[in-house]
Amino acid sequence: MNAPVPSLAFLKLGGSLITDKRRPETPRLDVLERLAQEIRQALEMVQSQPGLRLVIGHGSGSFGHVMGQRYGTRQGVRTPEEWYGFAATGDAAARLNRLVTQALLAAGLPAWSIQPSVALRCQDGRIQAGPEETVALALERGLIPVVYGDVALDSVQGGTIVSTEELFQWLARRLRPGLMVLAGEVDGVFTGDPQRDPQARRIPVITPGDLPAIQAGLGGSIGADVTGGMAAKVAQALEMVQSQPGLRILICSGLEPGTLRRALSHPSPGVGTEIRGEQG
Repeated sequence: MNAPVPSLAFLKLGGSLITDKRRPETPRLDVLERLAQEIRQALEMVQSQPGLRLVIGHGSGSFGHVMGQRYGTRQGVRTPEEWYGFAATGDAAARLNRLVTQALLAAGLPAWSIQPSVALRCQDGRIQAGPEETVALALERGLIPVVYGDVALDSVQGGTIVSTEELFQWLARRLRPGLMVLAGEVDGVFTGDPQRDPQARRIPVITPGDLPAIQAGLGGSIGADVTGGMAAKVAQALEMVQSQPGLRILICSGLEPGTLRRALSHPSPGVGTEIRGEQG
């Protein structure tokens, strides 16, 4: 098994961070602009690391999730109406991707949008083929690939939706990043929903052995979300760190100015929640 590449990082901008998930197709353009600047600043701060490369992914927020929920795309696509919903969901996700890519380009970053559904193929909801070759070639050329949760053709279900975390999981097995940052609305994983429970406490570190004790407190998502919310994200992160020793995953806030910059340039346990294997 190849070792993780310290100079390769994956960054996910959560759908709840870059859109208002309570209002259909409402981007947070001011947040996107600030995050793009923080990414640029973080890359400038670590220029001493040779060959530092970054893959950016983002959720669909109130764009793709709303359409996907309306037509039940995640559960399969069979009827003409469902295939219309499949196409509309892909279109909504792509429109948000254009806004994200534009913000990154405006910050001076060589961001290049890659539409995952062109290469994604699934079997009963599980990825069988993905865009890893295109992502790897883009990295070799000094580009910042920008991917996103997208629809996918499925040999059993007809069609489905692949979340950004599922796509990252597939890409990470093949590209071996040393760091993965998942930026959302809240600063990590909490014992309850911090937006509803003032007593909720941030959990600084989570290992596979901790999951049974904290699982009941992990909620879903405020607003439309067809891919599982925080509980699914933590489970997927734990699966990744167990299968890829040396990978560090940070779940942090992108709403607090400066947090994303610190997470990318100087990741430490003091930033959000670190997901790691039993051996650390």
